[in-house]
Amino acid sequence: MPVPPASLVAVSDLHVGYPENRKIVENLVPNSPGDWLIVCGDVAETVEDVEWALSVLRNRFDTVIWVPGNHELWTHPRDAVQLRGVPRYQHLVETCQALGVLTPEDEFPVWRGTGGPVRIAPLFLLYDYTFRAPGTDTKEASLAYAHETGVVCTDEHFLHPDPYPTRDAWCRARVAEAQRRLDAYDSDIPFVLVNHWPLVREPTAVLHYPEFAQWCGTELTADWHTRYRTAAVVYGHLHIPRSTVYAGVPFEEVSLGYPREWRRRGLPDTLARPILGQRK
Repeated sequence: MPVPPASLVAVSDLHVGYPENRKIVENLVPNSPGDWLIVCGDVAETVEDVEWALSVLRNRFDTVIWVPGNHELWTHPRDAVQLRGVPRYQHLVETCQALGVLTPEDEFPVWRGTGGPVRIAPLFLLYDYTFRAPGTDTKEASLAYAHETGVVCTDEHFLHPDPYPTRDAWCRARVAEAQRRLDAYDSDIPFVLVNHWPLVREPTAVLHYPEFAQWCGTELTADWHTRYRTAAVVYGHLHIPRSTVYAGVPFEEVSLGYPREWRRRGLPDTLARPILGQRK
């Protein structure tokens, strides 16, 4: 039986702290031995669970590329690793590198299989509260609105920006560094831009609670899919898996999400979604 051609596939928001999701990861296998897997963050809340999941996936897929989500960056009381902020992120990067998993701190790899060549750009950009709540025009007013409605991201308690004074300051530093790296590459090979949070605000328009958008990205990246030669943008975080197009560029939200969410909509036939060659 012929071996299927290798594909570039992606998944996000595995949340393996849930036993049902852990079982899904245990059963996640490539369609072809040469498949590359992009993991767009929110693997788990503890370093131990992140390491377990990425180790399982790295042993099955030819190449695994990871970017952090907000949940990996939490300093959760039940985590044996109580590092905060940048030191926590650096520890996660070192954990990934020991497993052979690529991170935003590594050289951007080039996929030369189906739909290629493309350069995979794993990004870690955070958010800066510029996707503000309806009727507000400052960070302070937007946060106040969220507190009034009771829709407040748990990041406000567990995601620490140390040594930066705020999460938005850390975001601005990460955006500047990512832009510097993207600018350094020639435009002969298009990018697949990978980030946990969407690069544009438009995907957040379908959120049931629009005030949650302020924890979903930054206006600083609104034109990156057109500024840079981009074949696709891959993200998660919203737990609303779907395919959209902005300015002619495919955007793929590839979340699994919490069990209560994927049970309601049903699991796709293929959890790890092919990123290239799916559109005409």
